[in-house]
Amino acid sequence: MSKNVNEEKVSKSGLRSDYLTKLEVLGQSVANIAPSATPALVIPLVFATAGNGTWLAYLFATVAIALVAANLNQFTRRSASPGSLYAYVAKGLGTDVGVIAGWALILAYTLTASAVLSGFVNYANVLFGYGGISLPPILIAIVGAAAAWFLAYKDIKLSTKIMLAFEVISLILIIVLAVFVIITNGFSFDFGQFSLEGVSITSIGTGLVLAFFSFTGFESASALGDEAKNPLKSIPRAITTSALFVGIFFVVLSYSEVLGFSGSSTTLDAAAAPLSDIASKYGIEFFGPLISIGALISFWACFLACTNSGARIFFTMSQHGIFHSFIGNTHVKNKTPHIAITITATIAAIIPIILIGTGAGLFEIYGWVGTIATYGFITLYTLISVAAPVYLYREKELKIKNVVLSVASVLILFIPIVGSIYSNSLAAPYSWFIYIFLGWLVLGVLWLLFRKFQTPDVSTEVSKRIEKVHVRYRDIRAKEESEGI
Repeated sequence: MSKNVNEEKVSKSGLRSDYLTKLEVLGQSVANIAPSATPALVIPLVFATAGNGTWLAYLFATVAIALVAANLNQFTRRSASPGSLYAYVAKGLGTDVGVIAGWALILAYTLTASAVLSGFVNYANVLFGYGGISLPPILIAIVGAAAAWFLAYKDIKLSTKIMLAFEVISLILIIVLAVFVIITNGFSFDFGQFSLEGVSITSIGTGLVLAFFSFTGFESASALGDEAKNPLKSIPRAITTSALFVGIFFVVLSYSEVLGFSGSSTTLDAAAAPLSDIASKYGIEFFGPLISIGALISFWACFLACTNSGARIFFTMSQHGIFHSFIGNTHVKNKTPHIAITITATIAAIIPIILIGTGAGLFEIYGWVGTIATYGFITLYTLISVAAPVYLYREKELKIKNVVLSVASVLILFIPIVGSIYSNSLAAPYSWFIYIFLGWLVLGVLWLLFRKFQTPDVSTEVSKRIEKVHVRYRDIRAKEESEGI
């Protein structure tokens, strides 16, 4: 009996290799960003601090993410691994820094999944409300998380296809609504927004933190290094495409959403379902349930994407000896990192379930865990921007433009961090979150020291494994260049 072709192509890590098309790879990054979820929940949160400067906060974030993408792609064009940014930072700045980066990345993906699960519950309640149905939020969270876990556990190809399809449908609905708002207002400029009325540098810096949260996960296609077809081309293309397309979408949507709420008795940041409210205001009430469905599935798809990407970082670090080797196993039939997926999805679900049980609001949960996750991503994006020129220097490929890209990227990424630490506008518990994140990094350092005590050569082993992958792809690139591919 012949074996399935896909099962025969297995990477050394145990995952299916040469499995995902470039469109499916793109689906991972797009779903992890969850662009249609941002207008539904994140833009109102950014508006709460940035006000009329919401569109500018997103413009700054878009520029920063584009710069980070350029730095990240210095690695993705040369090597591929399910270790993603963890492996790349380790390659550029050393194993120990890479391990701490991986520690932060696992937290970032897990907490992002927790945040979007609360968004999923919120919009499920909105939809059930149309039919007069009320279900316990904890039950909704469990069902949503379990469904995502099952798909991630079963097959990465199925996951990416479903995520991309859901996002495309949802984006089309939201774009139609945004165009309707702009046309109805006669294409006139919103003077309050363009003059930045009532906006300060501090408010923009504070708003940038959550604006960055809208983009987090754009790099998650890099976690599919062992599973993508032609990864040295499909992954950097997915990263750049998702960052630029989604950035433009966010700037336009933030402007039109603020415009849509002008003159309303309810402010944008106080609306439970802002897109549905806009649809009702402009006389297209039937759009409300459709957009709520789109937001619902977008949040769910993001939970799935975060589980996929976060688990692969966890999985790779376990194979490298940072965590127990048991977590680095793959499913015999599915060829997925099933143990890492199960742990990641479980923790991501438990956090909002506990917070819901204590009486915390869904918007509060989203903002709380989302902010901490954002610090993780910003830290990783800063490290990868610093690592890129160092790495290129060692490869003897460094150019002046690479240094300029790195410096520009780091400078912009520091704005939200500094704004969060020194802003007086951040009330508790938001003022605590940067310190909670720093405490998590300290735990990571202590864990690494503990692992070194247990296994003194663990850092050396990590370095060898990452270098082995890098050399393999260097040979592949050399062969392709010699053959003119």
